[in-house]
Amino acid sequence: MTDIIDPPLGSDALPEEPPVAPVSQFGLRDSVIGDSPEGTDVWQRVPYDADDYGPVSDFATDFDHADKDYNPNAPKVWKQLRDDACPVAHSDRYGGMWIPITHDAVHDVAYDTDNFTSRSVVVSVGRPGDMAMPAPIGAVPPISSDPPFHGMARRMLLPPFAPKQIEPWEDEVRVLCRRLLDDMGEITPGETTIDAAVQYAQHIPVNVIGRMLGFPEEDEALFREFVHLALETIAEEPGTRTGIDELGKYIRAQIEDHRENPRDDLTSYLMNMEMEGEKLSDDIVGGSIVLLLIAGIDTTWSAIGSSLWHLAQSPEDRQRLTDDPEVMTFAIEEFLRAYAPVTMARMVAKDHEFHGCPMKKDDWVLLPFPAANRDPKQFEDADTFIIDREVNRHAAFGLGIHRCLGSNLARLELKVASEEFIARFPNFELAGDVSWSVGQIRGPRVLPIKILAD
Repeated sequence: MTDIIDPPLGSDALPEEPPVAPVSQFGLRDSVIGDSPEGTDVWQRVPYDADDYGPVSDFATDFDHADKDYNPNAPKVWKQLRDDACPVAHSDRYGGMWIPITHDAVHDVAYDTDNFTSRSVVVSVGRPGDMAMPAPIGAVPPISSDPPFHGMARRMLLPPFAPKQIEPWEDEVRVLCRRLLDDMGEITPGETTIDAAVQYAQHIPVNVIGRMLGFPEEDEALFREFVHLALETIAEEPGTRTGIDELGKYIRAQIEDHRENPRDDLTSYLMNMEMEGEKLSDDIVGGSIVLLLIAGIDTTWSAIGSSLWHLAQSPEDRQRLTDDPEVMTFAIEEFLRAYAPVTMARMVAKDHEFHGCPMKKDDWVLLPFPAANRDPKQFEDADTFIIDREVNRHAAFGLGIHRCLGSNLARLELKVASEEFIARFPNFELAGDVSWSVGQIRGPRVLPIKILAD
């Protein structure tokens, strides 16, 4: 599949003047936090303490994607909800949240930009207030943008991620993967255990996207920490997630450095782009960088880790890829379908009844694309990994106008990482407990693998 390019906007579709944020989102002042949208950067419907709710007992009425047992068992959760005829689950957590489970329900939300806004795409205990970056821009454009601004912002980012721009990275990614495998040191088959997530998967996308943005390689550990803070601390009280402020300050410093020392990279590309004859504001440039940094790292390392997790338990699939490398083309799509890492979110734009559910303005809506990929009404043998599945129009990269613009890069990294790991270690198995992520990106964080004799 190729990226969807929005049709050209007519002049009547453009805002009369480009919307601007009331203040910078990059740490120029302390955030205003309150219990309503008016006059706040972040607001809460109700004071939130996850301990008040405890562990989830029924995902149909008390869904929590940050429950420690959710990501390790997510396919079972989705199947149970579908079997119980629950196409849309609900939760009072996070101030109210809806979760479509079937492919049709996920599709209907993703394509409805009138009733669902993308202004905030990560569910947390705080919602964006009136002083935060407003719709139709949102904090991290274009993924947080609504039409018509979305189309303009997306078109700016499509050229750097076009196939002809991404293909030359293959050799670079291959060299990186081989270096990471070399760095694992001497391997004794049957004895050596490695952590394929910590020592391998997590380093690949963080290195690539950091280099594309022109950021220092020595900051890679910092990028991983930013990802954790943005995606896995969603239940913390607004104003206490200090690392988010540090991310804003870091991005602003990088923008200033690029302003003083222009170079040929993605950051300078964004800073030189124009919209309506004006260069982009630092807020829009910075928000887009945050999107690329966070989305470009966690999603891909999770996909790589999940693929290796599968192969560690599937000697037949490993052998198939060794005997017939051409099957990798199909295997990559099946890895993406069966182990899609990304769940996005929307906010309800106005009171709306959806599939019989009375949704209220500012309710959260989780969009679990991985659940849509496991819907038996959409895919034959949906819960079975079929390495050479031929009909595979999966939703791993999303549905609707926000389909992932970095899909070409993600596919390349997943393909090369899998090929190089199998070439170096044709035979391996799980060697202990696997630790999974928390929140909207699903993938192994600790993946102990024992290397076996060929």
